[in-house]
Amino acid sequence: METATFGNGCFWCTEAVFQELKGVEKVMPGYAGGHVENPTYKQVCSATTGHAEVLQVTYDPQQISYQELLEVFWSTHDPTTLNRQGNDIGPQYRSIIFYHNEEQKQLAEKYKQELDASGAFNDSIVTAIEPLEKFYPAEDYHQNYYSTHGHEPYCSFVIRPKLDKFRKVFKEKLKVS
Repeated sequence: METATFGNGCFWCTEAVFQELKGVEKVMPGYAGGHVENPTYKQVCSATTGHAEVLQVTYDPQQISYQELLEVFWSTHDPTTLNRQGNDIGPQYRSIIFYHNEEQKQLAEKYKQELDASGAFNDSIVTAIEPLEKFYPAEDYHQNYYSTHGHEPYCSFVIRPKLDKFRKVFKEKLKVS
């Protein structure tokens, strides 16, 4: 198994996406990129800790490649908005890839450069690519958020449409239920 760590907005939204991919064993919401030890959700939301909401994805590279995870990452958020995804505003929602090794760094930088040069977005990509120094798992109530809170308004109006679009675009990469 290998690990990838991505920050692409609210981890409630993106956890549900990565959980559905074939080859993904575990998706852990958490915090990375800040200067406070063991931050809480409340601290991270205060925008004073430097952390981003992230997902740590444990995956089987024989079933899904890091490049495929990058494709999902880039396709499921807006990498051109600084410190914002939709109505979620603040540095904790920034677009960031935390790499675990030199190969991940090179692949992420190459993908970003090619995507930016392609003109797929009207604005430049602002996604940061940094080494993962420390990952802190989020509190238990954030785990499997969409699965346990799918009936709530935020899930219905924000997460469900993102998940529906993802399922259409990436249907060949989804786990068989």
